[in-house]
Amino acid sequence: MLVLLCWLVAFPPVVALTIFSLETFFGTVPLKATARSGPIASTRILIPAHNEAGSIEATLDRLAVILSEDVRLLVVADNCSDATATIVRQSGHEVIERIDAEKRGKGYALAFGRDHLRVAPPECVIVFDADCETDADSIAALVKRCVGDQVVVQSRYILMPDRMAAPKVQISNFAFWVKNVVRQRGTSRLGGAAVLTGTGMAFPWRIFDTAPLATANIVEDLALGIYLTQIGDAPVYLERSTVTSIAASEAATLDQRARWEHGFLATAKSHGLAAIWDGVRQRNRKLVQLGLHLLVPPLALLLFASFAFLALLGAAMQVTGYWPAFAVLALSVCVAIALVLVNWSIEGRHWLSPTAMVRLPLYLIWKIPVYLGFAKGETPGWTRTARPSDAED
Repeated sequence: MLVLLCWLVAFPPVVALTIFSLETFFGTVPLKATARSGPIASTRILIPAHNEAGSIEATLDRLAVILSEDVRLLVVADNCSDATATIVRQSGHEVIERIDAEKRGKGYALAFGRDHLRVAPPECVIVFDADCETDADSIAALVKRCVGDQVVVQSRYILMPDRMAAPKVQISNFAFWVKNVVRQRGTSRLGGAAVLTGTGMAFPWRIFDTAPLATANIVEDLALGIYLTQIGDAPVYLERSTVTSIAASEAATLDQRARWEHGFLATAKSHGLAAIWDGVRQRNRKLVQLGLHLLVPPLALLLFASFAFLALLGAAMQVTGYWPAFAVLALSVCVAIALVLVNWSIEGRHWLSPTAMVRLPLYLIWKIPVYLGFAKGETPGWTRTARPSDAED
């Protein structure tokens, strides 16, 4: 009975670590870029914006160089109490305003923008956050892949490296890169669906027109990706298209991570095993793989839980003398950490300095309130992430 109990304790973290290790192993090397020729189809870059007066003008200026007769902007000023709409209008771009205090969140803003676009729908819609930037080549690659293959495309979304930032911010940025780049590559190489990350997402109009957008889900992008994979329109990852944004301040990072990770964990709890089961029944390999991906918690929680289970099995080993379960979990932890270090040495060091890396144990402790909040059933609602430019206002 004790032996069986040891394996029951070891099984969940070993499964999660194995999935994580496979994704990070196959994601170590960048994907090959394939250029496509031909004109750019009619495209609207749809920007939901809530009280972005401090940064929207800079965003519009950066995007101006990629705009043309075929590529235009539509900004949804959503429940704004500042001059966001006025600034966009004065910059010469189209803006529509939405006021609905009851239905708040990015999903409702996107649905409002879609209703406006239905009058003259474009061939491609790119969802783009108000604090991000990209380049003309990335937009061209995104549109051509989206329209050419009639698939939803997720670009490479990263935070700008800043090795002078606080260690907590650097570690968070590094974990963000592992999730959005390394694991996306691995999933793509393994034939799975891309995970939508909220910005730099390109949709063919036929899919965007009917997608379930109007929701208050704080991880509406993740939920949308699950839905699309279920109906056979699984998103794909395009590494040669890049979208970047500036990381949140140290003060805002914990709140931001809490929203993201609570949303992910809640979605994984409700959809992870169900996606695997539905994928097996439907013979939908991409859905099975997405379900497996959802079984892997965020990197900090994965490491924290793995060490906790390892300590528990170590104590059990001292009492029972039974060591195989402990050894298997220890090996799984070592492999996962080794792969993280390999990826850090190749590219990840741009986001995380060696000095900040040694603060990882403190970072795990810093994240404990996030996971305790989830365990207690706390559900943070949608709030705008504080931008670095806010301090300048």
